[in-house]
Amino acid sequence: MAARYDVEGLVVVIAGGTTGLGLSAAKQLVEQGAKLAIFGRSQDSVDAAVAQLGHDTLGFALDATDPNSTDVVIEAAVQRFGRLDALYHVAGGSGRKHGDGPLHEITDDGWRYTCDLNLSSMIWSNRAAVRQFLKQGAGGTILNMGSVLGWSPEPKHFASHGYAATKAAIVGFSKSIASYYAQDNIRANVIAPALVETPMSQRACGNDEIMNFIATKQPLDGGRVGVPADLDGAALFLLSRQSHFITGQVLAVDGGWTVS
Repeated sequence: MAARYDVEGLVVVIAGGTTGLGLSAAKQLVEQGAKLAIFGRSQDSVDAAVAQLGHDTLGFALDATDPNSTDVVIEAAVQRFGRLDALYHVAGGSGRKHGDGPLHEITDDGWRYTCDLNLSSMIWSNRAAVRQFLKQGAGGTILNMGSVLGWSPEPKHFASHGYAATKAAIVGFSKSIASYYAQDNIRANVIAPALVETPMSQRACGNDEIMNFIATKQPLDGGRVGVPADLDGAALFLLSRQSHFITGQVLAVDGGWTVS
C-alpha cells in the first residue's frame, strides 16, 4: 500500500503527465484525492492516461516546448477547479538522436533541441505557474525534474553533454526562483533520478554492458534500474502540504548512484 500524503483537494498541473514518471505520480495523486490537469505531446497517450486517471482529470495534447502550452492548461484547470496549487514539470528527454553527445560531436541543432526540450520547456511552465500563483496571492508549489547527470557525470555510457548542461541549469534556475519567490510563499524544488525505466531509457536498458554497470552504480535493492514508482513518494511529498517549509532543495532518488 502506498504511503499517504497530504494532497487531498490540491489542484496540480503535470507537464509530461501522460507517460512514465509523470503518469506514475499522477496515478498516486488522483488516488490520494488531488485534482489534475496533465499534458503531453501525443493525443493517444493523453487519451490513455485520462482513461486510467478518471474523466475528472483534464488532459491536453500539447508540446511543452511551446511557450504558451502550460498557460493553456493552467487556465483550463483554474476554470474547472477554481485555482492552481502546484506544478510538476516532468517533460523533457534525451537529445541524442538529434545531435547531442560528447561536446566535440554536439551539433548546433542537437544543442538547440536538447535545450528547448529540457530547459526552455521548464522555464515556460514555471513562468506560467508563478504568474498564476502571484495572481491568486496564496503561494504555490513547483517541482522540477532534474537528473543526477547534472552534477554526477558518467563518462563512458552517458556522455550527453547538452543533456547534462540542461539538467544542471534546472538546479540553478530552481534554486534562484525559490529564493526570489519565497516571500510570496511560492516553493520550488527539484527531484533528480538516476537511470529509470521510461521511454527515454530504452537504449540504456537494452544494453547488457550498461545493465552490468548499473548493478554496481545503483546498488540499492539488489542493484537495478529504477522504475517510475520509485519516485512517487518523493514527488508526492514535495508536492504535498507536508513539505510546506521546504524550498530550493534537490532530492536525488538514484538507487545510490551519487555515492557509488
